[in-house]
Amino acid sequence: MVVLSCAYSAYPAHSLTLRARGSAVPVRSVSQVSVSSTNHHLHDHPFVPEVEKAVDSLCSEFRAVDNLVARNTSRVLKAFKNARVGSHHFGGSTGYGHEEAGGREALDQAFAEIFGAESAIVRSQFFSGTHAITCALFAFLRPGNELLAVAGAPYDTLEEVIGIRDSHGLGSLKDFGVKYREVPIIIQLAEDGGLDWNALEGALTAQTKCALIQRSCGYSWRRSLILSGLSLSGAHCNTEENEDEWMHYPHSFLMQNPNCLVMVDNCYGEFVENIEPPMVGADLIAGSLIKNPGGTIAPCGGYVAGREKWVKAAAARLSAPGLGINCGSTPGDIMRAFFQGLFLSPQMVGEAIKGSFLIAEVMAAKGYKVQPIPRVPRHDTVQAVQLGSRERLLAFCEAVQRSSPVGSFTRPIAGSTPGYASEVIFADGTFIDGSTSELSCDGPLRDPFAVYCQGGTHWTQVEVAVTAEGERRNEGFWNSFKRRNIGSFNFRSFFLSIFGVTLLTQLGFVDANEALF
Repeated sequence: MVVLSCAYSAYPAHSLTLRARGSAVPVRSVSQVSVSSTNHHLHDHPFVPEVEKAVDSLCSEFRAVDNLVARNTSRVLKAFKNARVGSHHFGGSTGYGHEEAGGREALDQAFAEIFGAESAIVRSQFFSGTHAITCALFAFLRPGNELLAVAGAPYDTLEEVIGIRDSHGLGSLKDFGVKYREVPIIIQLAEDGGLDWNALEGALTAQTKCALIQRSCGYSWRRSLILSGLSLSGAHCNTEENEDEWMHYPHSFLMQNPNCLVMVDNCYGEFVENIEPPMVGADLIAGSLIKNPGGTIAPCGGYVAGREKWVKAAAARLSAPGLGINCGSTPGDIMRAFFQGLFLSPQMVGEAIKGSFLIAEVMAAKGYKVQPIPRVPRHDTVQAVQLGSRERLLAFCEAVQRSSPVGSFTRPIAGSTPGYASEVIFADGTFIDGSTSELSCDGPLRDPFAVYCQGGTHWTQVEVAVTAEGERRNEGFWNSFKRRNIGSFNFRSFFLSIFGVTLLTQLGFVDANEALF
């Protein structure tokens, strides 16, 4: 195996020496590696030219990502040391979990420090990011309160939680008398990807109890939010290294209602910057461990972090009032996976960011609209591409599925999924079911037919995937035509019919004039 580094060039031209059948073979470039063997030959690099060109052009961006990874890894390591994490914390528990060996508390402590929060609960019992966010919202809101979404419509799976779509009496916020309002996305997003707080003046009312901010774009065509635009405390963020970098939050917004609390949907945003929302004043954040903070290792789970009072209230929604946070079993070696995944998270997020740079570079060069645009700083791990048609969206997802280590032989099929209003297609050949910290993509089958790509344990897997997508478009004439239908007109059937009629005419079974009809 030849390992390539993008430190200076993705395909360096230095000489290598490989041994095959005992003889040394000098090689001038890794793009021309060959092995002296009768049956084996490694041709030029496995990537199409436009992908190779994109990789070579992104070296400075990749180095910047490496610097981010180093800073975030340092913060994680410091928190692990302060929590005195030991191997005894990795043991599982059963039943009520009362005899748990301290791993739960150590993980919560480390997580809270990493995210700049007073407290945190990290639990396997949260089965999705939507579940964790729901517990956080119910911690805040009571009948007669108002929830205000200040970054446009929330993610599709929260619509029934809030009551935007009918929950059929199953207990949405609307069912409990909580009102909902949202500020249209075209009003409140500034050009730099932050919130336009001036446009939000007058948005809060006396009934507004919670302002919901979704960092990631979800299924909306918008930039993800930069944390400098979320400075909520009216003061510098609470890390000395960042205190001169972040904007002050205009007091006038929260002064409209000083009792309004701020809840941040942090999914896809963890470790993408070197600070987190609680460091700039968010009261609660929530997310999933099969996204960024699980580091592709965590098999399940989610988290809520922020002010201690509200973390305890969210924990009561997860379990029951009065049970507290020190209960609930974590069987097997899940706790070890939680710790290891959290430690690996900055690195895995870095790989996902590199992959997003590559997707944006390649697809924009082919004329597709991408969000975020190439080479701008990333604020989540999602890269969106407008493909413009159902067929292109399905084909793109098929290419990603073929480039996956699990289920590469399967074909993703669009269909109805619980929590989504539209048909959605998912390409997720992942080791953890539904993991989006591993390379995956998905999208709703509705205009503008955008695909949302995320994750990746290494950016080179993204390279393989975009190469597969390019090869799909460059297939031969027959392979292209045999799948193409225009209305009910099938080209393959047409050619076969012409061949059959011609043969029958020559054999005298069909009159030539009749064959025309």
